[in-house]
Amino acid sequence: MISTWLSPLLLSIACLTAAPIVVVLLECAAALLPRRSAARGARPRVDVLVPAHNEERVLAATLRSVQAQLRPGDRILVVADNCTDGTADVARTCGAGVAERRHETDRGKGFALDFGVRQLNAAAGDVVVIVDADCTLGPGALDALAGDCAATGRPIQAGYVMHCPPNPSPRDLVSRVAVTVKNIVRQRGATTLGGPAILTGSGMAFPWETLRSARLASGNIVEDMQLSFDLVVAGHAPRYCAEALVTASLPSQGKASTAQRTRWEHGHLQTLLHRVPRLAWLGLRHARPQWLFAALDLAVPPLSLLVALWCAVFAATAVAAAGGYGLAPFFVSSGSGVALLLAMAIVCRVFLREVSLLRLITAVPRYVVGKLPIYVSFLVRRQTVWVRTDRGATTHEVARPHLEIAGRSAH
Repeated sequence: MISTWLSPLLLSIACLTAAPIVVVLLECAAALLPRRSAARGARPRVDVLVPAHNEERVLAATLRSVQAQLRPGDRILVVADNCTDGTADVARTCGAGVAERRHETDRGKGFALDFGVRQLNAAAGDVVVIVDADCTLGPGALDALAGDCAATGRPIQAGYVMHCPPNPSPRDLVSRVAVTVKNIVRQRGATTLGGPAILTGSGMAFPWETLRSARLASGNIVEDMQLSFDLVVAGHAPRYCAEALVTASLPSQGKASTAQRTRWEHGHLQTLLHRVPRLAWLGLRHARPQWLFAALDLAVPPLSLLVALWCAVFAATAVAAAGGYGLAPFFVSSGSGVALLLAMAIVCRVFLREVSLLRLITAVPRYVVGKLPIYVSFLVRRQTVWVRTDRGATTHEVARPHLEIAGRSAH
């Protein structure tokens, strides 16, 4: 009889889909709770490391935002990595130190960071802050990152905000929501619940000794997630600092947007499949709750894939329920759908007030359908090499006022 195995199978699938949705809801709800900031120590001397590959158009704006927050003794080092444009010249004109690197095969941000750290080795500051060349530091971000890093002795991740390009499409709006959920809301919630932060690639502060001993030289296409995993296991779990914001623009060009999203999605899924099970096993084996928390956090798939999976499971359980093959799977999938909707309502109401929940719901189906080729290509032709993303000629302004207010209100 089909009913003897279909209902339990669907129930298992529905529960597996519901688990990451519950994690997202718990983190979004926890992000609303007040929490105390870490006691901030004296501001140490800081080195700012800026990895850059063909960023001559946007680098000056990034360096200006950093230089405005430097103190005597601080330094900026731009790693002009395999550049074929005037990136190094722009950095020198702006008064930054420059280290030029060229290598035919070792390409990617991880190799650039490793090279930069080795250049700093002779006289590094107490704290090293990494800022991507197409990002802008928000007011007071450098002090907040350096102070928290010095006080806790742990890596610190800033809130990493991405703004829509001019005349945003519905896909841009959904992408902005997805990035905000991952980089801001869930980070705040995870910290409130006592879990570690996940590094997001820019606006990261490290104690010098921790960064010097980290494994950076790799071609991993999501080097920040790999580094998060390594640091958690090494006992240096990152923390999130809501007072520090770093902003960038979402890719505005068609090919650039697709390339960036493919790199993010494929790298995220590879990490989920290969790293999360090991981290969960290590957490159980060594009785480390923080490792288990990190595994749960990293196990949440990209938001668009999570929505696509839920839609498929909901449809299957609804058909099964209508055919008399059990109501339990349908109830589980329905409940997880309500949980996901509630999580998005929190995000739109508190953290992204310019995006209405109704507008988000109407834009999601087209966005998810547009992402399906990326997930299909993950199965048949995975992206395994790092590719620079062209975001256009300008970066966006620092975070909008309501987001800054939301960040302060939880402290």
